[in-house]
Amino acid sequence: MAQPPVGTACALSWAGLRRLLALALALGMGCGATVASANSPVAEYTLKAALLFRLPDFVWGAEASSPGSQPYCLCLLGTDPFGAIADQLARTTLPAGRSMKFMRMEPSAPLTDCDMVFVARSESRQLATVLRRLAGTRAVTVSDIDGFARAGGMVELALAPEGQHVNLLINRGAAADKGLSFHAQLLRLARVVGP
Repeated sequence: MAQPPVGTACALSWAGLRRLLALALALGMGCGATVASANSPVAEYTLKAALLFRLPDFVWGAEASSPGSQPYCLCLLGTDPFGAIADQLARTTLPAGRSMKFMRMEPSAPLTDCDMVFVARSESRQLATVLRRLAGTRAVTVSDIDGFARAGGMVELALAPEGQHVNLLINRGAAADKGLSFHAQLLRLARVVGP
């Protein structure tokens, strides 16, 4: 899939990445992806929420699946780990100039209208079933379930073993199967994995 020209699209994406890193620093999380402490799930999920809500600016191809006038629909499947921060970010995030719609989904709800689906850890026991279900959608798949990217998800927000950093793991093959790709600057920050 052809990526946008290096002009304004990349400049906007790089500006978005700088804003994300500035947000993480403002939250007292150190070098862009550092968690305040292993015993601080609020800080961990604040950073993960910031990464999740900025991610649409670094995915190519997703904008072609929904009209530009429609809100970008980010769906949460499972028990919500983000709380109010997700609602705040949904009101202020404008992926590709579109409004954001954040929806908490019931396990059996249809996911066909979702542009991105975050699969919560509460769904880890049925991960294979969830991924099969999502295979029939256009959605970018994201989770912090251990092994999510290797299992066929697109983006895993992985807490480093020492519990102080959030690493991005990206499965480019899973994204390519849906005609999606990731901005090169995001890939430089991530570790690419495969199933």
